[in-house]
Amino acid sequence: MLSFGAATIDTITDLDPFALPIDLLFPGRTVETLEPNRAALAPHHVDFDAGQIVLGVHSHLIRIGGRNVLIDTCVGEHKPRPRRPDWDQRASTGYLERLTRVGLRPEDIDIVMCTHLHTDHVGWNTQLVDGRWVPTFANARYLIGRTEFAHWQAEEQASPGVHNHGCFNDSVMPIIEAGLAEFVDDGFDIAAGLSLVALPGHTPGQLGLCLCHGSRQMIFCADAVHSPVQVFHPDWASRFCSDPAMAIVTRQELFERMAGTGDLLIPAHLRHFSAMRIEGSNASFVPSFVP
Repeated sequence: MLSFGAATIDTITDLDPFALPIDLLFPGRTVETLEPNRAALAPHHVDFDAGQIVLGVHSHLIRIGGRNVLIDTCVGEHKPRPRRPDWDQRASTGYLERLTRVGLRPEDIDIVMCTHLHTDHVGWNTQLVDGRWVPTFANARYLIGRTEFAHWQAEEQASPGVHNHGCFNDSVMPIIEAGLAEFVDDGFDIAAGLSLVALPGHTPGQLGLCLCHGSRQMIFCADAVHSPVQVFHPDWASRFCSDPAMAIVTRQELFERMAGTGDLLIPAHLRHFSAMRIEGSNASFVPSFVP
């Protein structure tokens, strides 16, 4: 658990490790390029022998001002994801039990923040009950970026059930139909000191969260940063970014904003550590990890 001012932050893991061949995540890149940074990246973030980037799939739980805010909901269970065997029809993963271990039940969550609507960020939005997808966090408001939803709604209308592993129908629309969704934009305040910030590029409407305490900041940056690898190489865009050029600009600006400040950055897929700080300047950055 991290403490930041009056807030506490827990990481709730759904899948770890989640390893991807480096060329799948970062097209055209090789682990040999990362050899100068091996000491910082191995073994938790890069498997040099296997040529893989190693990620985790997590939610982050913020308790602030009497509210319980869950950021992203990972892969979920019982979801048909045949193109990714490690996501397909998962069961008995222990995710909700891990939430219980930090003292909360699904009904205790007040807000679910969907930073973006990729499959590995919305899976636990819903669960299968008597053959129907129903909201997992029935007492929560699910905050969804207005731009993000419009993008995926258009994709669904153009190619029903084809895009994004089909998650729009089993993990997004049931929230809309239950009346639990609230569409939000950059600058929206979730609570005192916790507001949304636009981080476009990975998806058109990706949103991060900025938690402030005095002059200090903690930024939950979703997939603006997939891996600490990108701290050393901000120009490495992932295969899954809708606008790679914009994703690079967003990441570069984020690092420049945070470099040398001591502020904390929490990417969605960071594993083994709670957060990281950014050191350096002028596109020559180094991560400093926080346990």
